[in-house]
Amino acid sequence: MAAVEQHVEHEHGHASPQTRLENLKFATWLYLASEVIIFTVLIATYVVFSLNNRDVVHEVHEKSGILLVAFNTFLLLASSWAMVMGLRQLKLGNRQGLISWISLTALLGAIFVSLQYVEYRTLSDAGVVLFYSGGELSEFGMRFYAPTAFHGAHVIVGVLWALFIIWNARRGSYSATNYAGV
Repeated sequence: MAAVEQHVEHEHGHASPQTRLENLKFATWLYLASEVIIFTVLIATYVVFSLNNRDVVHEVHEKSGILLVAFNTFLLLASSWAMVMGLRQLKLGNRQGLISWISLTALLGAIFVSLQYVEYRTLSDAGVVLFYSGGELSEFGMRFYAPTAFHGAHVIVGVLWALFIIWNARRGSYSATNYAGV
């Protein structure tokens, strides 16, 4: 009996690499599902408010300007593309290519967050505030700032993760066959 207990105790925490990979994939899908739920609620709240307050939304959109929003959208799409290109370079065995593309990903994310601050400052100066101060613009504020700030926080975490990937890549932690952390 003691031999069985010793064997069970020894095996604890030593899952096979395949099992660990499957668990990581499952955890990633759970995380993504929770993010979809959170963002769906935040965006739905904004959409319902927007449909019921079209004049207010139009006024705010005039204040923020479409060019900044369009450029920020471009930055997000470009950073996603750079991330994919970095992973592609790693799978081709080009670690320096990974570092270059992920560096671009981090830079584009940092620029996005900086421009989001500029947008927030512009809207705040125009009376679109987070707290209720008695006007329609402040009612809009919470419905706008909550999802966009939550998204901005995600971008900040993404930038930090990209920097962590760069650090690990320089240490030789990734290869064409070992790219799970990327």
